[in-house]
Amino acid sequence: MAAKPPAGMPSIARQASCALCGPDAGRVLVRAPRWRIVLADDADHPAFTRVIWNAHVAEMSDLDETDRRTLFDLVVRVESVQREILSPDKVNLASLGNQVPHLHWHVVPRWRDDRHFPNAVWGTARDDAQGQAAARSAAVLARRDEYVDALRRCFDEAARSAADTR
Repeated sequence: MAAKPPAGMPSIARQASCALCGPDAGRVLVRAPRWRIVLADDADHPAFTRVIWNAHVAEMSDLDETDRRTLFDLVVRVESVQREILSPDKVNLASLGNQVPHLHWHVVPRWRDDRHFPNAVWGTARDDAQGQAAARSAAVLARRDEYVDALRRCFDEAARSAADTR
C-alpha cells in the first residue's frame, strides 16, 4: 500500500488523463498487481524498457519502504538482464516524471555508437552517428526476442508471488 503524501501535499488518486494510469504505454512484458514491465516503442533504442508502478504516485518517497525496495529491485533486475543478454556499454536508469508525474523508471541499454550517446536518449541525435546507429539498432533488434524471453523468465515467478502476497 502506498504511503500517504507528506503533510500539505494533495493525495494523488489514479487519474484517467495520466498516460501511465490508463494505457500500457508500450508492449507489456510482465504484469503484476502493483507493477508492470513494458518495452517502450523507440526505434533508436529498441530495448528501452520501463518499470511502471501501477498506482498513481509521483515520487519514490510516496511508497512505503517495502514497495520502494520492490520497485528498485525490479529496476536492478531489468538492468541485469539487459547486461547479460545485450552487453551494452552502459545502462541508463532514470526516474524523472517531469512530463508524466507517475512513478516509473526508464532502463535503457546504451552503446557508444547509438544515435544519442553520450547524451540522454531524449536529447538531440548526433549527426555523425546515423549509419552506426542504424546498425546498432538492427543488432539489438536481432536479440530483442531473446531479451524479452529472459525478462519474462526472470519476472514471471516474481509476478505470480506478488499476486499471491497482496
